[in-house]
Amino acid sequence: MAGYGDQRPTLDGVTIDGGGRASPAGMGRPPPGPGFARGLMKQPSRLASGVRQFASRVSMKVPEGMPGMRTGKMTRMQSSAQIGLRGLRFLDKTSGGKEGWKAVERRFEEMNKGGRLPKESFGKCIGMADSKEFAGELFAALARRRNLEPEDGITKEQLKEFWEEMTDQNFDSRLRIFFDMCDKNGDGMLTEDEVKEVIILSASANRLAKLKGHAATYASLIMEELDPDDRGYIEIWQLETLLRGMVSAQAPNEKLKRTTSSLARTMIPSRYRNPLKRHISRTTDFIHENWKRIWLVTLWLAVNVGLFAYKFEQYKHRAAFQVMGNCVCIAKGAAEMLKLNMALILLPVCRNTLTTLRSTSIGKVVPFDDNINFHKVIALSIAIATAIHTLAHVTCDFPRLISCPSDKFMALLGPNFHYKQPTYGDLLASAPGVTGILMIIIMSFSFTLATHSFRRSVVKLPSPLHHLAGFNAFWYAHHLLVLAYVLLVVHSYFIFLTREWYKKTTWMYLIVPVLFYAYERTIRKVRENNYRVSIIKATIYPGNVLSLHMKKPPGFKYKSGMYLFVKCPDVSPFEWHPFSITSAPGNDYLSVHIRTLGDWTTELRNLFGKACEAQVTSKKATLTRLETTVVADAQTEHTRFPRVLIDGPYGAPAQNYKKYDILLLVGLGIGATPFISILKDLLNNLKSNEEVESIHGSEIGSFKNNGPGRAYFYWVTREQGSFEWFKGVMNEVAESDSSNVIEMHNYLTSVYEEGDARSALIAMVQSLQHAKNGVDIVSGSRIRTHFARPNWRKVFSDLANAHKNSRIGVFYCGSPKLTKQLKDLSKEFSQTTTTRNEYDSIGIADLALQVLFYAGLYKCFERNGDIQRQQNLLKFTPLKIFLVSVIIENAIPVAFTVILDHFPYAWNAIDNNGRLSGNFDDRLSFWLWLSMSPLHGLLLTTYPFVDNYKQPGAEMLR
Repeated sequence: MAGYGDQRPTLDGVTIDGGGRASPAGMGRPPPGPGFARGLMKQPSRLASGVRQFASRVSMKVPEGMPGMRTGKMTRMQSSAQIGLRGLRFLDKTSGGKEGWKAVERRFEEMNKGGRLPKESFGKCIGMADSKEFAGELFAALARRRNLEPEDGITKEQLKEFWEEMTDQNFDSRLRIFFDMCDKNGDGMLTEDEVKEVIILSASANRLAKLKGHAATYASLIMEELDPDDRGYIEIWQLETLLRGMVSAQAPNEKLKRTTSSLARTMIPSRYRNPLKRHISRTTDFIHENWKRIWLVTLWLAVNVGLFAYKFEQYKHRAAFQVMGNCVCIAKGAAEMLKLNMALILLPVCRNTLTTLRSTSIGKVVPFDDNINFHKVIALSIAIATAIHTLAHVTCDFPRLISCPSDKFMALLGPNFHYKQPTYGDLLASAPGVTGILMIIIMSFSFTLATHSFRRSVVKLPSPLHHLAGFNAFWYAHHLLVLAYVLLVVHSYFIFLTREWYKKTTWMYLIVPVLFYAYERTIRKVRENNYRVSIIKATIYPGNVLSLHMKKPPGFKYKSGMYLFVKCPDVSPFEWHPFSITSAPGNDYLSVHIRTLGDWTTELRNLFGKACEAQVTSKKATLTRLETTVVADAQTEHTRFPRVLIDGPYGAPAQNYKKYDILLLVGLGIGATPFISILKDLLNNLKSNEEVESIHGSEIGSFKNNGPGRAYFYWVTREQGSFEWFKGVMNEVAESDSSNVIEMHNYLTSVYEEGDARSALIAMVQSLQHAKNGVDIVSGSRIRTHFARPNWRKVFSDLANAHKNSRIGVFYCGSPKLTKQLKDLSKEFSQTTTTRNEYDSIGIADLALQVLFYAGLYKCFERNGDIQRQQNLLKFTPLKIFLVSVIIENAIPVAFTVILDHFPYAWNAIDNNGRLSGNFDDRLSFWLWLSMSPLHGLLLTTYPFVDNYKQPGAEMLR
């Protein structure tokens, strides 16, 4: 890697060597390049010596009369200027040209007062409304250059001059603007106080409150580096040197981006280039990725449709049909669907059962991770079935009952109504009517408060209705559904058209799921008594995050990525709330991080805030390494805190991280919590392996057997204080991960992206501080913080290039807004080998299906004594193709291969009349291909040519 002395900066025709000597440029020495920037950022000693020597000696060593040199004016190599132009953008993506000016001009017409634009409106006029303070300083700098009084405002012509200068892509022009903003008195020199002022200004524009308090320290750092002779000021050329060094570090990425983009285009598989093949491939990929959901939802829909059809057909042959017609059939069909789904909806929330089943072979075919989504889908079906059942009754059945001729009613339905024809009011006031109305009210109330808008308090209701929004309202409303189940049983017992108790089947549907759910609640109650935990440490972090460290109960076993429920009786004696476990399974304590988002978490934070207020102030030094000190104070501090109960652990998708070769963990804000446990677990495994290696004195390389070989953690947050939550983990990773197994990337979205004027000085100070002390000024940890949001396409592209033929598991926790983008990128960059685990269970099912299929045919021929066909089957070409596809399973999924390989055979097997041909290979290929289709069961029952085998003279596989 090139250092500071390897690639030297050029100043006005003079090249400065590593020792600070000046010599003519153009003698074969290269201009400033990436090595210079890397030296600035990563080599503290060279940074200190090189910049000091450069700053103190250049002006003395430059000969005045040398050709091509002008004192105080810098000329640069073209490549260096281009680097600066790309990197140093002084406005936040400000668009120049006619279109940009038109928008500014339009806003000027709206905001001007007497033909002049006031200073306070300048920021909004140029598109920097969110940085008024910064825009004000920019305005003052531009006005000062022209000897204008800022308080008088500017005309449209002057605004256009300002705009042209701001959008000028010339590096000198933009650097001059930045320098003028720093140089408040216009003397051409920057003092330490002026640098401090701009640091405070930049910190304010980027919402870095903590940075303001250290502005004097960082201003002193800049002056120390750029003013080694203690003259008390720095000049523009010194500032430019440092800025260009920072910007040039970004230059190598440009070539990588172009290369990556080119590779992305050329590496697109051929099957995605042809539109038809692309459609087939995408459909196949969709089936492969979602086959668990597809078969389960298909089965669920089929059962619902079957029950509806069964009940509809049953009531078509009853006396009630002659009075109420199809309406009663529709109502009863919907009721049957309602009974089924009222039973099923309890199963996805039986968390103990799901956690147990998740680790069994059933977990390979049932998508347990989608339990809450399936719960919501069932709830929607309940709402639909309830609406159909209710509307069919009140708008059709009831009117027909009361308007039916009396003699007909008595003859057909008299015994069901005790030989009394009811009125509409009688029907509504009956037991089925009243219980039905109460169920609708309870369900409507509960379902409404369970919607995202109410549960997440998106809806802002006036007092006192504001209590209906939030998790508490959702939790209590959901427990009202217990009454709905009681009413459902009563409703079904008193129905009019069925008198025998054993034909009233609602209780039959509900008995097993209700028992399961009751068992779950009993288990929770037992755990409540067994899992009493004592609090070791409680800490309130910036951003209203409460960290709780608890003694691990005996027998409490969990995996990283799991979560548990927490109850604090002092807040509410009934409510349980789920939180990700942030400690590792190997730790002797449990920890959770709880962000204040609702009324329950707010009250919990307040309770613990009172208990640990003194503790936080008196033991401030222990907060940065909380994970290593929590156990020490257990005996003296646990009695101060409110009582906490836990229930769990419960399974979550992240717990399966060990089956992947590479991990990409993405957390937004508090969404980092499930991944902190994973990082700790990986770090513990790494430490234990290093200990084993040191004992045995050999490389055993066992880390990969304990989990992924590499983990990339991207933490994106909008608040600087958020980094305090897991600062100890970040520092521990930086110190202990000598093998670079864990790569951490912190992103702060409140800071403007690198290259923006509002973050230029922040980035400069960050580079100097990190190079000198190894500490990031933003996070306070050893992990350097990036500005703005990650370029996710580049992240995925880099991973795909760095880890070919690997299974990369992408785990995300945070706002749903990013979910689709990450999912789409995962699909785009996936290769069959990197997502092979998604197809493992499919391949096994396909193999079993094919084996059974061929074995069945072979036994069928054997039973019929058809030796020739047995031999034909063994020689069958598609069978050989299938066996080959099993061998190359690591490269091509079995199902995909078989479907495509046999499609031509299947197509040829069908003649123009929709009948199967008589060719043995074609007919067998057709059935083989059909058996591989996810919808083969449906096809077998609906395709017209299937009936050909029932026709006289037709023999199977003739």
